[in-house]
Amino acid sequence: MSYIKLLDVTKKFGSVRAVDKLNLEIPKGECFSMLGPSGCGKTTTLRMVAGFEDLDEGEILVGDRVISSKVKGYYLPPEKRNFGMVFQAFAVWPHLSVYENVAFPLRLKKLSSSEVESRAKDALMSTNLWDVAQKLPNDLSGGGKQRVALARAIALNPDVMLLDEPLSSLDPHLREEMRFEIKDLQKKYDFSLIYVTHDQSEAMALSDRILVMNYGVVQQIDTPLKVYNEPANRFVFSFIGLSNFINVKVTETGIIAGDSQPLQFSIMPNAELAQKGELVMATRPSEVDFISEGGVPGVVKRKAFLGEIVDYAIDVAGTEVRIQKGRRTKGPEVGDVCHMNFMRPHWYPVDEEYKK
Repeated sequence: MSYIKLLDVTKKFGSVRAVDKLNLEIPKGECFSMLGPSGCGKTTTLRMVAGFEDLDEGEILVGDRVISSKVKGYYLPPEKRNFGMVFQAFAVWPHLSVYENVAFPLRLKKLSSSEVESRAKDALMSTNLWDVAQKLPNDLSGGGKQRVALARAIALNPDVMLLDEPLSSLDPHLREEMRFEIKDLQKKYDFSLIYVTHDQSEAMALSDRILVMNYGVVQQIDTPLKVYNEPANRFVFSFIGLSNFINVKVTETGIIAGDSQPLQFSIMPNAELAQKGELVMATRPSEVDFISEGGVPGVVKRKAFLGEIVDYAIDVAGTEVRIQKGRRTKGPEVGDVCHMNFMRPHWYPVDEEYKK
């Protein structure tokens, strides 16, 4: 059952539609990520849900409450929405102890001393901060400061938790650790979570569903697995994970790349796409095998050892294709002519990029 609803939500900055007629439904308790490049409208959408930006068109509801409606001329201030918010910047008060950072907003809500103490302790225990509760935030690492921001938001018992690029300033190891902690907290407290990021791995690890945006328009809403395996268009394919694209021509005798290089694929484009004549073939670097002959020929230009994988750059009729294989897989050397089987090629019209 839908809990958060966005109906034809639009936000304009001058002549630019930052968010264009966005329709979205999020069930209670779902971890929902908004993913897309910088400037795609994801943070603007989050700010409208939070109440930091008003709508130019449309309506936002949480449960049976209207919290923003241009048609009805209604706008509920952020402090009355009972949302938790965690920003990209740590946004902690450096002169207050870790405990006071969490307790102070509760006192502003005029809760009793016992309720403040109970909520603050529970939030600090849940974020592994109780042992440093009397320290100042500047005594903590970046991950510790972000935990303080999370604890402060959790202590409010929010209906919805909003996170805007909360891990982007952390190093890769901390980022990976924190993303799983956030997911565990969401399960424990059962709040609905809307998570904004441009990091695909964060969105894939955290989310029950992902919204991919570009230029303020929804490109796809689906589970992480379907977004990855069944991208709605070429833009989604290119944005989620590593990708290769080869421009090809479909002729009566087969598929060619460049001027005349014949290519053999295990999965061919459907008849409707084939009639277009010129297509783009898309594949993931991990979904290509080296074979002894046939398939797609190329010349190895680079071979790089990256720990558990070996990354190849291969020239196919003037286009560089990346392939990644396990380090124990025997592969060609730089300068070798190789042959490849593209196991799951996707086919797109040359002029298809994204929904507008």
